[in-house]
Amino acid sequence: MKNLDVFVFAQSALVFGVAGLLWPEKFMTLFDVLMFPWPASYRTVRMNSMAAIGLALLLAARILATA
Repeated sequence: MKNLDVFVFAQSALVFGVAGLLWPEKFMTLFDVLMFPWPASYRTVRMNSMAAIGLALLLAARILATA
């Protein structure tokens, strides 16, 4: 129960990471807002998606290490 917040954060990072890889055109408007001075591109969306999946894997390793 104490890892519930880490588990929810890991799952949300994994969901947004996979969704960004599968549907980058849906996330382009979000990245246009988040990265205001710089134009968003498919490359930045893919890189952020890969980083989110990597974060989810690191958090999953932390959950498994404490279990």
